[in-house]
Amino acid sequence: MSHTVQDKAKLLGRVRRVRGQLDAVERALEAEESCAEVMRQIASARGAMNGLLAKVVEDHIRTHLVDPENRPGHKGPDATDELVEVVHSYFK
Repeated sequence: MSHTVQDKAKLLGRVRRVRGQLDAVERALEAEESCAEVMRQIASARGAMNGLLAKVVEDHIRTHLVDPENRPGHKGPDATDELVEVVHSYFK
């Protein structure tokens, strides 16, 4: 993933937020919080993880699948945006 070097700080920030949210799930369970609170914490962690995955997948698509230098004859930016939109909708 050498192409992520420029986004390394942002990706690591996302990972740290995911870790923080998982810690919040653990704290809620330890404190015997309500089921609703635990589920809210889990949903937040899942959303953060999905956001991280979506970003990495998007970067992979843009860099390796549709980059004109890597893929001669690709469909162009419209196809790229359409593919990214589909991927993002899957992770919502």
